[in-house]
Amino acid sequence: MNAQDEKKMQRRQILKLGAGGALALTLPACATLPGFSFTDAVRRLLLLSSENAFARLTADGGYWDNQVGQLGLDRLLGISGGSVGSFLTSTLFKSRLDGAFADVAIKGSEAAAPIVVEAVRNAGITGASAILRGGPTAARDFLQGQLGGGLVQVMVPELGQAIRIANEPLVGQLISSLTGVDAGGIASRMAGSVNDSIWREIGVEEQAIRADPQSTGDPLLIGTLAVGSAL
Repeated sequence: MNAQDEKKMQRRQILKLGAGGALALTLPACATLPGFSFTDAVRRLLLLSSENAFARLTADGGYWDNQVGQLGLDRLLGISGGSVGSFLTSTLFKSRLDGAFADVAIKGSEAAAPIVVEAVRNAGITGASAILRGGPTAARDFLQGQLGGGLVQVMVPELGQAIRIANEPLVGQLISSLTGVDAGGIASRMAGSVNDSIWREIGVEEQAIRADPQSTGDPLLIGTLAVGSAL
């Protein structure tokens, strides 16, 4: 494993500990439901969904292969494919630049993770029982409504800085060679893409938990989701 791979692994470990630590500190494990409310269950559902989502988004190949790759590098950079022609489509270029932008996307997700955790902690969750008996992404939808554009606001400066200091020389070469393209513009577009991916993945994880709460091994979620579905 080279130094860059070790650095990525360390960042992912910090991210995982950050989300998991918040889960442990905010909602201690329990064997029974007394003392906990539907509000506690919604918070736990959101934190677990978020932790799982960020773990997948920051895994090797997770964000880039599933999200940026579908978006298209030329669109992400805000340029037409014809303006760079074979330069953008060459195997050598893609193999080197894809890795650089994947690393930048990971930094954006890392910047967003503590914002999600803090929002879950502080959210005054009203109608918690309605959220629990709501649609498959009702908790995600609630949290997304609370944060608004907060994630993008955090990620744009983080991504802009990451793009400017990216170790891959091709990133700097590409930015400097394209008229009218700057790091700030790329950061804004990438932040929007990362933002959409985060909320989409949190929704996917919430649906999975609702479909099989037993798999979490969490008595509070198992009990309240069963009650919520019966309400």
